[in-house]
Amino acid sequence: MMTGSDKKRTRSYVVAFVLSMILAGVTILGPGLDAAAAKSGAAETQEELDANVEARKSLPVETNEIEGWPAGPEIGSEAAILMDVDTGAILYAKNIHEELYPASTTKLLTCLIAQENGHMTDMVPFSYEAVHSVPSDGSSIGMDAGQSITLEQCLYGIMVGSANEVANAVAEYTAGSMEAFADMMNERAAELGCKNSHFTNANGLQDEDHYTSAYDLAVIAREFFANDMLSRIANTARYHFEPTDTQPDDFYLKNKHALITGEIPYEGICGGKTGFTGDSRQTLVTCCEQNGMRLICVVMMQETPDQFYDTVTLFDYGYSNFSLVNVTDYETAFTTEEKSFFRTGSDIFGNSKPFLRMNPDSRIILPNNMDFESLDTEVSYDTQDAVVQIYYRFHGLDLGSALVDISENEQPGYEFEHVSPEEIKEGNTGITIEQPDRTIFLNVKTIIAGVLAFAFVLGILIVLIRLGREYHFSSKRTDRKRRRGRKHRGRHGDLYV
Repeated sequence: MMTGSDKKRTRSYVVAFVLSMILAGVTILGPGLDAAAAKSGAAETQEELDANVEARKSLPVETNEIEGWPAGPEIGSEAAILMDVDTGAILYAKNIHEELYPASTTKLLTCLIAQENGHMTDMVPFSYEAVHSVPSDGSSIGMDAGQSITLEQCLYGIMVGSANEVANAVAEYTAGSMEAFADMMNERAAELGCKNSHFTNANGLQDEDHYTSAYDLAVIAREFFANDMLSRIANTARYHFEPTDTQPDDFYLKNKHALITGEIPYEGICGGKTGFTGDSRQTLVTCCEQNGMRLICVVMMQETPDQFYDTVTLFDYGYSNFSLVNVTDYETAFTTEEKSFFRTGSDIFGNSKPFLRMNPDSRIILPNNMDFESLDTEVSYDTQDAVVQIYYRFHGLDLGSALVDISENEQPGYEFEHVSPEEIKEGNTGITIEQPDRTIFLNVKTIIAGVLAFAFVLGILIVLIRLGREYHFSSKRTDRKRRRGRKHRGRHGDLYV
């Protein structure tokens, strides 16, 4: 039987053995851990980081190689893109298809999918795995297993607080598991047209198989900022969580995006998302609107705070060198106003409209140093949105497109005198309104003019034919008279021979 001193001595041996094993492990794994730290950038000095930034400034900018295109600035990001939200036109491109780590900018896609597949009032529970599968030093808002908040609160937690555990909980709520949600992310990215992306998690924590590109992030952001609710959430500088029965804490979240908080002031910011890991370095996605033109800027692999200043530089470049214009204000080669035979409208004699028309909402990006006539056009009939789609390009760079579609009849407005709103609701106005049929008909003016012209030409032909016949008959009568005269003179001549 072991005495108390024997038990203590045994525990001492166990502790000594465990400590020796830990020391041995550190000795064996030490070089590997140092290498991993160096790879993540943790071991890099500030001088080395600054040198990397300077080296990246010399990387080529693809759009600067297009003759006649406005020259873009040098920036220290590894990759960057400036894209117009309305048209998808690329104004600035630097290594836009290079596969890089997105870090927490991944959460744009996470929130997009969650909003598309859920309801804002749904309660999202937090499992043990969702909370404890993220590193303790990562971004979180301190949620505990067993708690729950609404999906809307989750989206604020993800976009404002960059909360990793909240992204995990949303993934489980949306798809049933974090792995299944990653599959949804890859499917949705492919649907949007992403070319160089693969996602393994909902929060962007470092994984060698979790990557994207500046172009793909811009494509995702373009869809994200097309949603008004997501745009509002992504442009929130500070958010207040109040205690509830399922979440007892009262706290505030502050956004880390300096352009959203106003720490770096810039006009027209619509929202964005920050991201950082040791491998990704600083990544940033931002949306901005000025003069009716919304631009998305993505910078990847930059050092703080230059990711914000690179973004400002690119926005300045975009708004000073490009404009969003209505095609109908410039286009003359594809007009349908005077050439359409088929017309539509409620008044066949005076108020009819062309059956086909160029959509007045069609807009393209036009560089300020170019004339509209210098753009290349391509007409496509392979479209489901209109009859014809006209694409505008400059040296192969897409600037947007215009739709030629079927005219929509405008419903006439009616004014009712001495009729109360209650009578209108009850149908007691004594007035019967027949809504005009949306009927396509032939332009009567064109038809009448054509018929008259045809009748005029036909009348001229008839007159000419008759004149021709009259001339022919008179000639025959003259010949007969001449023959009769010769015969008469012959008979009388015989008398004098």
